[in-house]
Amino acid sequence: MLTRFSILADPMIVVLLTATLLASVLPATGEARGIAQMVSNVAIFLLFLVNGMRIARGEIAKGLANWRFFVPLFAWVFGAMPLIGLGLSSLAVTVLPPLVALGFLFLGVLPSTIQSATSYTSLANGNVALSVVGAALINIAGVFITAPLFALLAGSEAADIGIETIVRIGIILILPFMIGQAVQGWTIDWLKERKSDVAWLDRIVIGIAVYVAFSGAVEQGLGQMFTLLGWAALIGLIIAYLMTATWGAWLTGGLLNVPRGDRIAFLFAGAQKSVAIGAPLAAILFAPDVAGFVIAPLLLYHLLQLIIAAPLANMLGKETSS
Repeated sequence: MLTRFSILADPMIVVLLTATLLASVLPATGEARGIAQMVSNVAIFLLFLVNGMRIARGEIAKGLANWRFFVPLFAWVFGAMPLIGLGLSSLAVTVLPPLVALGFLFLGVLPSTIQSATSYTSLANGNVALSVVGAALINIAGVFITAPLFALLAGSEAADIGIETIVRIGIILILPFMIGQAVQGWTIDWLKERKSDVAWLDRIVIGIAVYVAFSGAVEQGLGQMFTLLGWAALIGLIIAYLMTATWGAWLTGGLLNVPRGDRIAFLFAGAQKSVAIGAPLAAILFAPDVAGFVIAPLLLYHLLQLIIAAPLANMLGKETSS
């Protein structure tokens, strides 16, 4: 029980904390930053190639048929959550550095996290199959939707996504995913046998992206920009966002009048945000000296969502079994 509720029991948290600490004491600067960025881009390409290989096309087609569940889920993830993020971003800019405040909007437009949403749905006795397909579909859509949606809501001054950025997203994210989808008939079983190795690939690639992003932010003086009041404001706003997302997703699932197991799947797929998409995408969209500021709310949100998800899933599981 103690392991389940321990923050450091999740390897992803250990990776994120290690990458952040390493960037704080030994940031990649000068020529080293360019090399680190190139390594990060190659790693991200590999990650999305593997993602394309392991998400079965049949499951995607099956999920699309359940429109009564997925249309509201998409509307919540890419409609309500970005608008909440936009509102919090406007509020945060009064007490936080502008790029950190912008991170609330970036957090809002991101898709759900697949692994933890599925794990906690299972712990809560929810519809695991629906959770897997739902989170996978949202992640696929996020590759295409997140960047233009962020640019639309942030405005041209905050997010200038030109042809060069679009091409970079296509080459590093979309192209490898499509290649993976094309060859998955030969690779999906091989990857299933190496599930734990693939999970560590996710963590390592995310760790590299976070390290590169925070290296730039540390060089720009991220630590000196925050007062005690600033840290309190950041944590308070993230908690407010997470609570709004959690209760909003649960209430929305109730309005759909779906079975309880489906409602639990909606809750975790709708409220949790993906650092697996967010960190690599930030590394592509923003310069290293900007990305670290923008992903600060995402990293804190990811940490807090894991802290509350375990006891919440445990509580829902007991209610379902009683």
